[in-house]
Order: sequence, then structure tokens, then C-alpha cells
Amino acid sequence: AAEKKAAEKKAAEKKAAEKKAAEKKAAEKPAVKPAPAVGGGTPAQNRELGRQLAQQLYGWGGDQFACYDNIIMRESRWIHTAKNPSSSAYGIPQALPGSKMATAGSDWRTNPATQIRWGLKYVKDRYGSPCKAWSFWQSRHWY
Repeated sequence: AAEKKAAEKKAAEKKAAEKKAAEKKAAEKPAVKPAPAVGGGTPAQNRELGRQLAQQLYGWGGDQFACYDNIIMRESRWIHTAKNPSSSAYGIPQALPGSKMATAGSDWRTNPATQIRWGLKYVKDRYGSPCKAWSFWQSRHWY
């Protein structure tokens, strides 16, 4: 009986240690997947990153992200190297000029996360929400 009790105690301690290790590993994992290094992500990866950042930074999910996605699909299709041929607008949010995004990071030319952070802040500061920005975009075809 004593051996069984000791084995059960050892198993419980092992399980607790495994749980603690898993919790530590989860705590170390970033809430948002880091953007790929130089070269950026695919449009699908960039869109998913945008969804995560909108939720994490501003609590924008569901309908609000759908509005932001509507804008970005028309502006750049989530392509981080998108350039407007008739202006100096650049990147996922089509910042005009693109260098405005340097306020979000010096890697604004190549990092989708930097571009998305800048674009979300721009929408928040100028319109208050993605759906208000989308409403503006629908009437003017720019934002």
C-alpha cells in the first residue's frame, strides 16, 4: 500500500511539473505570430496577422475586421509590397506617402506587421473604427 501511495504521489508530481512546464511555454509564446522577416508573408498570412492585430490592439473582431478587410482587399489585397502606379502610396494600407509608416517601425517597407499596425492606428485615429472608415471608402474610394 505504501509503494502504491508513493507511486501515485510521484505520478501526481510529474503531472503537476508537466502542467507547469506547459503553462510556462504557453506564457512565452507571443499572442500574435511574429511576421516573417524581410520578405513578408503571403496575402493570406498577412490577412490573418491583420485579424490578430485588430483584435489584440483594438478589440476589433467580427464585423469590424470584415470592414477593415473590405478596405484592404481593395487597396492592396494584403500585398505588403503593393505600389500605387499613380501616386506614392505603398504597402498593405496604401499609406500616402509610404514613408508615413516609419512611425510604426523602420522596417515599414518589408514588414507586414509594421504596415498593419500603422494602418489600424490610422483608421482608429482618423475614423474611430474600421466600419466608419469603410463607409467613408464606399463613398469616395479612398480613406
